[in-house]
Amino acid sequence: MAAREPTGLRELTSLLGEGSSFEGKLLFEGRVRIDGKFRGEIASDDVLVIGETAEVDATIEVGTLIVLGGTLRGEVRAQKTVELHAPARVFGNITAPQLVIDRGVHFEGQSRRSAQLGAPLEALEAAMPEEPTEASTVDEPASSEP
Repeated sequence: MAAREPTGLRELTSLLGEGSSFEGKLLFEGRVRIDGKFRGEIASDDVLVIGETAEVDATIEVGTLIVLGGTLRGEVRAQKTVELHAPARVFGNITAPQLVIDRGVHFEGQSRRSAQLGAPLEALEAAMPEEPTEASTVDEPASSEP
């Protein structure tokens, strides 16, 4: 059986590999993957992938965020979608038009649904309701037995 390939993993523009660490501001075009440690700010209209061994503490504003594992702490805003795949651990608030959370993901924070896919961030902020929706923690897979 072929492994499921999450959205946006076709070709990477850049990689911060396992064992590497960076502190500062990351601006990029294309697809970037982080498997090491990152602390700071990340901004792009494109795809950010956070890998299984990553430890990220950042304010993130991207087109699409894919968290394949690892730990993410911080505020996230996405223009299109955020995907959280097990065994990811996410601590912070997420604002996006579309949020996908797999079973086994640990998410502590709030999620807000933006108005539409692909809208500029300023338009999304203007369209958001005042009160955020509380998010739940999805630690244990639900039993599929009757």
